[in-house]
Amino acid sequence: MSQETTAGPPRGVLVTGGSRGIGRAVALAFARGGDRVAVQYAGRRADAEETVRRLPGEGHALLRADLGEPGAAERVAAEAVAALGTVDVLVNNAAVAPTAENRHPVADTPLADWQRVWRRMVEVNLLGAADLSWAVARHLIDRGAPGAIVNVGSRGAFRGEPDFPAYGTTKAALHALGQSLAVALAPHGIAVTSVAPGFVATERQAAKLSAPEGERLRAESPFGRVGTPEEIAATVHFLASPAAVWASGTVVDLNGASHLRT
Repeated sequence: MSQETTAGPPRGVLVTGGSRGIGRAVALAFARGGDRVAVQYAGRRADAEETVRRLPGEGHALLRADLGEPGAAERVAAEAVAALGTVDVLVNNAAVAPTAENRHPVADTPLADWQRVWRRMVEVNLLGAADLSWAVARHLIDRGAPGAIVNVGSRGAFRGEPDFPAYGTTKAALHALGQSLAVALAPHGIAVTSVAPGFVATERQAAKLSAPEGERLRAESPFGRVGTPEEIAATVHFLASPAAVWASGTVVDLNGASHLRT
């Protein structure tokens, strides 16, 4: 899964949730491959600016939007096209991730809090990605151009998330969305795939990994460690390449054999 310079002209790549972690690593992988990248972020401007600063090459863009807001996805897609000239690849990485503040086990969560968390995660993790996928797909279809959409899902879609059921559900739905779009968009030359990472050592998880809980998390994989953002990014980069078109419809497990599904 090389990240060497992409053959042919540079592509326009829209990466959502690109301020840190997996999103930053994905943006770097495409830029290192010679592509122009639009990095979407919601609330961490300094981090997002740092992502763009690190990208090699020219013609990159920074786009701010809360993808849970009505109309935001369509606007981001249009701004990415305006900034890059074209969008050939969409990486749906933005998500409301599990935190102590949005933990919502059914037995301990009041209905109002339950509804608040569910609606927010559905709006960003699923509906924002669905709207962006529509907008980019229509852009590609109207151009008569091939392209790729890669969704960043989660291992939690398969093994369950008892403390964060909305997160697990929206990631499962994102995988299903990708498979439906893979069938619908194949006649247009657009490949759609998803990755399902396990625990990844991002900046957000540093405190957890350095605490006693870190040993348990590393022990989940027979490799005795957790994944890295760069490992996820390498697979996303490959899945968006012309060489991976025949993988369309696939959900790729990236969890170091910590969860095996049949």
